[in-house]
Parts: sequence; structure tokens; C-alpha cells
Amino acid sequence: MSALMQTYARLPVTFSHGEGVYLFDQDGRRYLDGICGLGVNGLGHAHPAVTRAIRAQADKLVHTSNLYRIEAQEQLGARLTALAGMETCFFGNSGAEANEAAIKIARLHGHARQIKKPAIVVLEGAFHGRTLATLSATGNRKIQAGFEPLVAGFIRAPVNDIEALRQIAANNPDVVAFLAEPIQGEGGIYPLDADYLAAVRQLCDQQNWLLMLDEVQSGNGRSGDYFAYQGMDVQPDVVATAKGLGNGVPIGACMARGAAASLMGAGQHGTTYGGNPLVCATALAVIDTITEQQLCANARTMGDLIRTTVMADSAAAARIVDCRGKGLMIGFQLDQDCGQLTAQALAAGLLINVTAGSTIRLLPPLIIDEAQALALANGVARLIADLN
Repeated sequence: MSALMQTYARLPVTFSHGEGVYLFDQDGRRYLDGICGLGVNGLGHAHPAVTRAIRAQADKLVHTSNLYRIEAQEQLGARLTALAGMETCFFGNSGAEANEAAIKIARLHGHARQIKKPAIVVLEGAFHGRTLATLSATGNRKIQAGFEPLVAGFIRAPVNDIEALRQIAANNPDVVAFLAEPIQGEGGIYPLDADYLAAVRQLCDQQNWLLMLDEVQSGNGRSGDYFAYQGMDVQPDVVATAKGLGNGVPIGACMARGAAASLMGAGQHGTTYGGNPLVCATALAVIDTITEQQLCANARTMGDLIRTTVMADSAAAARIVDCRGKGLMIGFQLDQDCGQLTAQALAAGLLINVTAGSTIRLLPPLIIDEAQALALANGVARLIADLN
């Protein structure tokens, strides 16, 4: 019996090392990584800039705690908020923690308005994490089941339906914020309509709601912009991000601006490991690499290439109900459930993921080149065409 809790249905492979867009198993077999650690390894595996940053910082100092100033954390906060158009930043260890911080900011915002039971509007199909609060904000009954009672204070709204949101505003005076992913990831790669998000921004301004965006998966270049909302021409009040920020080291960030930027006071929130010297030095190297090597632009170009190549395969296209996504956040929704394709892809030397039952999710590294993108696209097309 394994000493591990059986919380994952793991595939029968163990990787020994990685290089760029490839992973290698213990027998030396190479796999093209089309999911990169669930969107984490945007710079691929064993990237030299990341490795140098980790080694250099580990030689000096790994952890001190947030009882003291941390130079790399201050540098990262300044760099990240400038990129995001935000003002202040809290560093945790994961996307769920970043979203927890956003939820707490929303509640502080509500209590400052003398609202005793502040509520947050969230969307159907959303995924915000697996802590009790973020699980409650998530729109997936399957992953909520067994963990009731859920945390109160969330109101569910349909995606891209501004009239439904206006009705919620008219009938729920305790609403203080709107929380959504600009591109739903676990829910099946559904980008919000830009016009809808602009209308949400306007409604938030009218109602004195905070517009809070979950860029845990879509941020850090994944969508083709540094943050997906930047390609939608909308500025939020609160942003949560993680995954690609650390390229494998655990870091999450919650950023805020305007009135939301100063709601958290000393002692109201905290973290033991969050924002330590090691993870912040690594994240600075990640940001430098993404911006200096223009990897957002590469994500746009390679994402378009992958989508058009798969859809140009007539046998595969006949099975695809919808092709969605932006940049290197790609979803192919098939005409049937296709969970078995992850194992079939593994046998073919590809790493992919299936989410929402029938959607192949691809989150390849931002460093992927044309030949690698074509290999991934053609491999996926063959898997779809051969699906029984």
C-alpha cells in the first residue's frame, strides 16, 4: 500500500529529468510536454535562467519569514505590480492562496461599507482552488461533493450574461465584488467575451463592487499578453496569479489597486513561507525571461499555429465541436468524453490533459518553437482522428 493519500489518478510514468519542452522518464524515453505542469513551467524544464537564480539565491539565503524585510520580495512586488497596473501585492504559495487573499479583501471592502454579510458574484464553470473558500467559489459540484457545508457568501451567475448580472445587482444589495477567470481553465478553456468583461467593469463601478480577476492559469504570458485582461482592455481592482510566475517553485500573488490596495492591515493576513528570498529571486528571473525574450508574442504565434494545424486535419476537425482559447491556453472540445486520450497520448510520447470531460487542454511552454508546436498539433490531431 502506498504511503500517499490517493488524491490523484496518476499515469504510470515517473520522470527523471527535463530539458526545454521535453520530459524524460526513468527509461530515457522522451515526451513532448503539452501541459507543462498544469500551466506552471512556462519556460519549460531546466531553464538556465531559472536554474541560475535558484542556485545563486540558495547559496545565500532561502528563508527568513515575513517578520523582516525581504529585498527580493520588494523588487518582485514592484516589478509585478508595474506589469499588472496594480499598486500593492501579497505573496503566498499558490493560486488558491492568492484567491483566498482576494476573497478576504472583498470581505474587508464590504465591512468598510457596513455590509454585515458581504457576497461575491462568481461564475458557473469557474475554478478558483481547493481550499474551503475557493472551493465554494468554484462552479463545479463534482469537486465540491463531500466537503459540505461550503463557505457562504457566493452568488453564482451564468457566463457572458450581463443582464443576469444586472439582475443580481438589483436584487442583492450585499454584493461587494465580482470574481472570475478571464479565461476559464479547468472549466474547459472558455475566454470571457471582451464586451462582457467591459460591461462588468462598468457595473462594478456603478455598484461600488471590486472587479477581481483570477489569472492563476492565464497570467504570466500564457494568453499572449502578460495578463489576459490586458488583451481585453479592462483594468481590474484585484488580480490573483501563480502557476507560471515561479516556473515550478511555489509562489502566488494577490495584487490590488485603488481602495482595495490598502484594505489589508498588519495582522489581518499572513503566510509562513510566502514570498521568501528563494521563490522571489526565481520569479524575478522568470519575469525577466518572459519580457526580454518576447514570449507573450511567441505564445500568440505558436498558439495560432497549433489551433490552425489541428483544425486543418479534416479527420480531427470532424470530431471537434469547438476550438477555444487564447495564446498557449488551448481547448479542443470533442463530440464525446475523451479522458482516455491522456493515456493514449502518453503512449505516443505526448503529455496532454483532458478537462470538463470532453475538452483536450493544451498548456505548452511559452518557449515552444515552430517545429515543436507542429509536432504537438499533429500528434493531437492523430489522437482525435483515431478516437473510438
